[in-house]
Amino acid sequence: MNITDILKEAVNNGTSDIFIVAGLPLTYKIHGRQLRMENEGRLLPDGTRDLIHELYQVAGRDVSRIAPESADDDFSLALGGIGRFRVNVFHQRNSLAAVIRVIRFGIPDYKVMGIPEEVMRLTRLHQGIVLVTGQAGSGKSTTLACIIDAINQSRTGHILTLEDPIEYVHRHSQCIVSQREIYSDCDSYLSALRSALRESPDVILLGEMRDYETIDVAMKAAETGQLLFSTLHTTGAANTVDRIIDTFPAAQQAQIRLQLSMVLQAVISQQLVPDVNGKMIPAFEIMFMNTAIRNLIRESKTHQIDAAIQAGASEGMCTMDSSLLKLYAQKKITKDTLLTYCLNYEATSRRLKALG
Repeated sequence: MNITDILKEAVNNGTSDIFIVAGLPLTYKIHGRQLRMENEGRLLPDGTRDLIHELYQVAGRDVSRIAPESADDDFSLALGGIGRFRVNVFHQRNSLAAVIRVIRFGIPDYKVMGIPEEVMRLTRLHQGIVLVTGQAGSGKSTTLACIIDAINQSRTGHILTLEDPIEYVHRHSQCIVSQREIYSDCDSYLSALRSALRESPDVILLGEMRDYETIDVAMKAAETGQLLFSTLHTTGAANTVDRIIDTFPAAQQAQIRLQLSMVLQAVISQQLVPDVNGKMIPAFEIMFMNTAIRNLIRESKTHQIDAAIQAGASEGMCTMDSSLLKLYAQKKITKDTLLTYCLNYEATSRRLKALG
């Protein structure tokens, strides 16, 4: 098969990721499980190189970007009527390899994706920072796409997204939507974010907070009245707050705690877990800022944030383990899945016994 046939088949069979790696057959990841095309035979280094060169041709991208043996490359491409794809190309064992993420056209329905209404409440915000966190592949981009789309449909303004690469394409609706791809439309997240402050944005989507300079500019943007969404590869609200603060030099951390306590609005942490049918569904930890949590951040008592989230259940907050227990009570996941993915095994076991 040529690369276009591979991409088309991937979309048709519900694939989330495609692996092109020498020594293995072409492999699709479907609902979290690998499906290897054994009938096609194992890919040889020449075969992976040819497929990857086809990818570059389809994308209209210069293949010399991955000529150095230490080079890797990220980019996106679109095939009319089929879908969009996010591509990472890299070298391994003296051969070229690629992992391709399948992104279907259109914005998914948040209800179908299992995103709770409490998360969608974030569309009502008008300023501050909202962070969506979790491991790579946990669905952060999809959650943010649903939130941005809901804002786009419900009020006027200028939405500016800074992404590496662009995954979901947003159409102009009630809002003007400008989407900039890092390294294609701008040099870096930091330069794009600094430029964004002069582009009259009402909502900024910052693909990732990678360093303290970017975080510093993001907080200043939030202080001037913008609503900024971004991501971090952290698990849990407390860890997220600590990660941001620890990014800064020790001499600045007290000031950053004060700033963060004022501009942070919410932290959504998510992970994908297998349901009873083997499909992957999301579980969410939801933290909204209130007076108690702002004080905990200022006073360097982030270890108490989990307890504050539990106490804030009436405000729509939820710990990750509570989210998993709810999925179990709804018979969407098994007991083994609950205990495998929970963050506090002993406490979850006790709550499970209490449920009977």
